[in-house]
Amino acid sequence: MLLIIDDDIAVQTSLSLLFRREGFAVRVADGPFETREVLIEETPELILLDMNFSIDTSGMDGLRLLQAIREAHPNVPVILITGWGSIDLAVAGMKAGARDFITKPWQNDHLVQSVRTALKLAGGEPPSAGRRQLNQQFQFDNIVGEDPKLLDILATIGQVAPTDAPVLITGESGTGKELIAEAVHQNSRRKRQPFVKVNLGGISAQLFESELFGHVRGAFTDAKTDRVGRFELASKGSIFLDEIGDLDLASQVKLLRVLQDRTFEPLGSSKSRTVDVRIICATNRNLEEMVARGQFREDLFYRINLISVRLPALRERPADIPRLVSFFIDNLKTLYARPNLRISKEALGWLKGQPLPGNIRQLKNVVERAVLLTSGDTLNVMDVEKHLVPGVAAQASGAALPALGLLTLEEMEYQMITQAMAHHHNHVSNVARALGITRFALYRRLEKFGIPYKSDSEFS
Repeated sequence: MLLIIDDDIAVQTSLSLLFRREGFAVRVADGPFETREVLIEETPELILLDMNFSIDTSGMDGLRLLQAIREAHPNVPVILITGWGSIDLAVAGMKAGARDFITKPWQNDHLVQSVRTALKLAGGEPPSAGRRQLNQQFQFDNIVGEDPKLLDILATIGQVAPTDAPVLITGESGTGKELIAEAVHQNSRRKRQPFVKVNLGGISAQLFESELFGHVRGAFTDAKTDRVGRFELASKGSIFLDEIGDLDLASQVKLLRVLQDRTFEPLGSSKSRTVDVRIICATNRNLEEMVARGQFREDLFYRINLISVRLPALRERPADIPRLVSFFIDNLKTLYARPNLRISKEALGWLKGQPLPGNIRQLKNVVERAVLLTSGDTLNVMDVEKHLVPGVAAQASGAALPALGLLTLEEMEYQMITQAMAHHHNHVSNVARALGITRFALYRRLEKFGIPYKSDSEFS
């Protein structure tokens, strides 16, 4: 972990993004008080220290803090960074134990190299060397984590992205399938072309052709103008077909033709059109079982399944939870103008022990709700616990629901939806927002499970 100490939120954000791209875990502090709190919780691999925290630009603020850090953590390398640089200040800092002195505005390459050199001289390598190597080769900026299973997936994505091979991404809801799909596109030769996302779970069978292939004027009663479909919009780029397991058999046949022949006909037209797109699909369902039950076409399954990656559930990579929470909080600091936001070590430990069936999406929602509804800048266990979907905490202890290992994915999904519906008094929009899915996706699940609901208009 790198600790960045600077009272300028723009500098915090810039340096955080730079070093996360390089594969480092990052924490930030605004000044001496916040620094002491961070150092109580954990010892960083290296510290980037600004020299001024007041109107005094002599650098004495930084030198005093440097002395305190060196006394408490003599083995942690410190690099000084300031906009008021001078030879005398640099000499004073190096005499006080700093490993290097960088002036603002800095050169990214020089700063990163300085950090790596300081870490090497300190006798340790930067954390997550495997992740750093992947980040040097590929664009994985928005994917947080260092779990070996995730790194294997990223290595596979980096290898197949430059090809046009179709990719099938599987995994539970909320595991980040869309981010992986975006990574495939961003690391492909098509990255400067469109990336079109389609949530098939939110498109009815009646609208499937119009949405994906477009329609011509007069194709049906309300077709007053021509419309371009999603496939045509994605021409020369990539199309991401999310929740493909929710597609009915009739629509599967229509999709198969496009994948086989790269041709389609807009609804109401007799003229075929050719399309050049990269196909990326995702689902939280077991397509092999659906094929065996006759619910998913075998030929379509093999057409989309040339390269398949399964994303691990968050409970399979609990060590990444603190990294994800840190990433979310750093973003929320800027979004809500609360630069002192942090989470306690106890709260992080508690979150690591939760099953979090909604995975990364649920974790993000829990953290953001806690930030919005907590007046203080430090999130404690109670602050995050009360913002889980009702019943999840009880499930973790086994008090209300069966043990996690005895729940199927559909049973877990049903439990989450029914508990959220009860908590939000059947208000569909609020439930969808809490679960991190669209209203259309929630409607399909409510109908699938036979859960009664009220439409949004009934609450107006």
